[in-house]
Amino acid sequence: MRAIPAGEIAGYGEVARRAGLAGRARLAARVLAGNDDPALPWHRVLRADGRIAFPAGSAQHEEQCRRLRAEGVRVEAGRACGQRPVASLDEQVWGP
Repeated sequence: MRAIPAGEIAGYGEVARRAGLAGRARLAARVLAGNDDPALPWHRVLRADGRIAFPAGSAQHEEQCRRLRAEGVRVEAGRACGQRPVASLDEQVWGP
């Protein structure tokens, strides 16, 4: 997660893949849920479709929106808009 640049996002699946755990997006989400490192940029990780995983209106949802907006990410209705998640290595080499 630390490799995701400020102002960019990645999906749980991409985080898992980069950790050597391809196909384990749910595991990445569970590990992230247990995070206690305040310096970890957890707010840059979203669902594959760009939606925030926390329930709308929850404190976590609002905090993630606030952090993303502070980095210049447009968030509307709980979804990062106008932004494509960080490309996978395959996409970088072969294209989308």
